[in-house]
Amino acid sequence: MASIRLIVGLGNPGAEYVRTRHNAGFWCVDALAMDQGERWSFDGKLHGETCKVRIGGEAVWLLKPATFMNKSGIAVASALRYYKIAPEECLVAHDELDLSPGTVRMKFDGGHGGQNGLRDIVAHLGHGKFHRLRIGIGHPGHKDKVTPWVLGRPNAADEDAIMHGIGRAFDVLPLAQEGKFEEAMKRLHTVA
Repeated sequence: MASIRLIVGLGNPGAEYVRTRHNAGFWCVDALAMDQGERWSFDGKLHGETCKVRIGGEAVWLLKPATFMNKSGIAVASALRYYKIAPEECLVAHDELDLSPGTVRMKFDGGHGGQNGLRDIVAHLGHGKFHRLRIGIGHPGHKDKVTPWVLGRPNAADEDAIMHGIGRAFDVLPLAQEGKFEEAMKRLHTVA
């Protein structure tokens, strides 16, 4: 399977959203960039902020769409075209209601599961054949509470758990980058 050449973090732009659960994808790529001392720069033609990191010795682009979550597909489709990257060489990091904080899962292909960023990416690409890094944020318990939940800030314990889960994902990224997704998933999905 193809290696990873682009990692997209999903979130909403603006200071009021920075620490919200919905921005877990941004937390992920921000931590990757910070780990390597890389700085983000805005690129208008890509509708987002980009920087380059090294994973397993290979250069990988990071992207944070500057559009709101429900328009994420614009930036993703633009970046894939511009960098000449195939969708299956893309990993999209996003918040996942159906996983508890601290649980992180990888998968390839599939629907959007109600996640508006994924829904827009699938709409722009015409398929779901890209990798996902599903970052658990937990569920408030009732569908009527979902919007304030995802747009709210997690408590300290949940935030720590989410960041710990992202850290575990970083441990397997070199495997994913080499195209060894089955091995990466097995390690990530097996809690020691």
